[in-house]
Amino acid sequence: MPELATWDSFYVIVGAAAGALIGLQFVVVTLIAERPRLREPSAGAAFATPNIVHFSTVLLLSALPRVPWRSITLPAILWGVVGAAGLAYTGVVARQIRTQTLYQPQFEEWMFHALLPLAGYATLAVSAFTAVFRAPETLFAVGAAALLLLFVGIHNAWDSIAYHCIHPRPGYGTLSVGQHRFQTDGEEG
Repeated sequence: MPELATWDSFYVIVGAAAGALIGLQFVVVTLIAERPRLREPSAGAAFATPNIVHFSTVLLLSALPRVPWRSITLPAILWGVVGAAGLAYTGVVARQIRTQTLYQPQFEEWMFHALLPLAGYATLAVSAFTAVFRAPETLFAVGAAALLLLFVGIHNAWDSIAYHCIHPRPGYGTLSVGQHRFQTDGEEG
């Protein structure tokens, strides 16, 4: 299908980025696995797992143009299914954010963990209905949704890693850096 073929380079770049970031997320989780566990496992489900879902969605969206579709109807149906599933998942994540007690989310967390993913997945869901009538515009919308989810995942992954690196854990000592005090494991470097 010629409409999707023109997007080939875009999705190769975006898909490669999403795949690499999924791998990097697993590396970071492995590296911090030896730290004492958080008191609240639901915080991981609220703040870390959605990153993998967003990166995986971008990876899937990047693979779809490589399929030799005969028309835009089947990719549009898949965009709709992914969008609807993403909307439902974003609702679950919002509930998890609201009910976890480890961290009091600020506006930025709500924006990057709920509102922006909601916009990305809603764009995909709506694209299922517009693709047949306005394919070129819809392809731009799907590309924008993929980029939005990629950037949201990058932002959220960075926030998660920063949180794990600087916030105190039970059983750790105290480290002072400037005016800030952080917990450490008590080992001297």
